[in-house]
Amino acid sequence: MTFSSSRQRDEHWMRHAMVLAGRAEAIDEVPVGAVVVLGDEIIGEGWNRSISEHDACAHAEVMALRAAGQHMGNYRLVDAELFVTLEPCCMCAGALIHSRVARVVYGAHDAKTGADTSVFQLLQDTRHNHRILVEGGVLADACAAQISAFFQRRRAEQKAAKALARLGAQANPSD
Repeated sequence: MTFSSSRQRDEHWMRHAMVLAGRAEAIDEVPVGAVVVLGDEIIGEGWNRSISEHDACAHAEVMALRAAGQHMGNYRLVDAELFVTLEPCCMCAGALIHSRVARVVYGAHDAKTGADTSVFQLLQDTRHNHRILVEGGVLADACAAQISAFFQRRRAEQKAAKALARLGAQANPSD
């Protein structure tokens, strides 16, 4: 693969992460996807699976780091980069710091749990023994739209289910 600019490269990998986020959405998980690359080789991929795997730690970033660690035979992913569609949370930021990735690139900011700049500044904290280069906002609008569309659909489905339940209760008042 040849890229004419680092921005073009970042957008390429972010689009790949968005495809992975689609896998999460397909199993009714919040659509967040992550890909770990070393040079221009994919060494790990992940998407949210917390609900389907009954595992609070099964965030896209953690799943991608686990896959990359298995691929490399080492949890330390020196010189690797992680591309993720949503700003990492505190748990994922900790995993990224411990895995020693060189760079994190994320799409949408997370105003509720973001651990780079939105709520916390864990990835920016200079007290850590490992510094990560971070770039946020790559294809931010597209990444945010993917997540927003998921929650809009989910709210509409929940509203429809409640309406059906009310209709059923009205039709069968003796139940």
